[in-house]
Amino acid sequence: MVRISVLLLAFSFLGCGSIGEKSKEKVAEKTAAVKLTDDELLATVQKQTFKYFWDYAEPNSGLARERYHPDGVYPENDANIVTTGGSGFGLMAIVSGISQGYITKKEGVERLNKIADFLGKADRFHGAWSHWIDGNTGKVKPFGTKDNGGDLVETSFLVAGMITVREYLKDGSEKDKAVAQKYDALWKGVDWQWYTNNKNVLYWHWSPNYDWQMNFPLEGYNECLITYVLGASSPTHSIDAKAYHEGWARSGGIVTSKTKYNIPLILKHNGAEEFGGPLFWAHYSYVGLDPNQLTDKYANYWDLNVNQVKIDYEYCVENPKKFEGYGADYWGLTASYSRNPDGSIGYNAHFPTNDVGVISPTGAISSIVYTPKESMAVIRNLYENHKDQTWGDAGFYDALSLGNNWVAKRYLAIDQGPEVVMIENYRTGLLWKLFMNAPEVKQGLVKLGFKSGKYGF
Repeated sequence: MVRISVLLLAFSFLGCGSIGEKSKEKVAEKTAAVKLTDDELLATVQKQTFKYFWDYAEPNSGLARERYHPDGVYPENDANIVTTGGSGFGLMAIVSGISQGYITKKEGVERLNKIADFLGKADRFHGAWSHWIDGNTGKVKPFGTKDNGGDLVETSFLVAGMITVREYLKDGSEKDKAVAQKYDALWKGVDWQWYTNNKNVLYWHWSPNYDWQMNFPLEGYNECLITYVLGASSPTHSIDAKAYHEGWARSGGIVTSKTKYNIPLILKHNGAEEFGGPLFWAHYSYVGLDPNQLTDKYANYWDLNVNQVKIDYEYCVENPKKFEGYGADYWGLTASYSRNPDGSIGYNAHFPTNDVGVISPTGAISSIVYTPKESMAVIRNLYENHKDQTWGDAGFYDALSLGNNWVAKRYLAIDQGPEVVMIENYRTGLLWKLFMNAPEVKQGLVKLGFKSGKYGF
């Protein structure tokens, strides 16, 4: 989903001739007081953004709301709608929150237990959860008319979080181990094999009413790599490696020799072959899947993601459409709330060939692992120069357009989640270590032909 935010200078009055000397001194003191080191600033952003998944979670289920609107105004009364994929990021965020001391382990384990119990009773479709779930009832909330059943991609983001939680708790107290076992049983109930529809490819959707009519085979490259990794890793319903090589990799057709700004794209980005896709493609699969030293016969996945982010960065610095503010400290095109050219507000997946002048803070922030210097420049610009308009209850708002003096003072789970998780991975590597050291994940990656010097396979 997509959200948009507008930024106004927090200290726009600095240097104005009409300000008295005392006022200038106070302004200088205020500016100095909020001048944080990079480490302090990152810690501040991570802790504030974590609140999305703790303070503003859906109260009955404990899961991540699809969206959080601080003004309390929601479309279609969907304040209690939870998102499956965003909740997977939320599970990782809770592990991060415990590790960082934002919450106690007792508090975290209690919430994780509540979530596991809710998911165990929620609607499932051959083991997969739906894209949206009613947080009050556990029943499917259709994402679209025919999208009222299992969503394998959203489920894979959720399962990545489940495995991470299991690994974090499995050697703890008896209570910890009991919760870890619940998550272990939940993820092993997903029937990945069913979602091949007896073909050598995975399908995104299945509906009890519409069967396979959504007809969305997962072919690369986009955000769905993790779905194949988990399908191959399942000890109960594992997919054949042919589904990955013939389906996802299109028998080698996934590879490209194209470059942009002299930077190789490496893989063909579906529908975005010139510049690469929206930046969440470098985030969602990689919150747990560590791309460092990760390779297969198609790509070096660290280079793949770094290159995608750098191309996005170079495009915004070049700024061919001359949008206000674009540059080295204001970049990041990805899916979020959006202000459309006609002035309407909606959701849009922004990338260089679909650029409407909207920057999504999650784009640069969640890329911190790939481009620390460039990402920090954006974080510092937003926090120091535009904080009054862009900073809220759960971190930076979802999106903004300086040129239109507009900010979406709203939040989406799938944007806030990767921020918390990727900052944690940048600071400590914790979530990568937990997920990648799960024995089933290692086995699944080896089955598909992956190698990782970092994790010894």
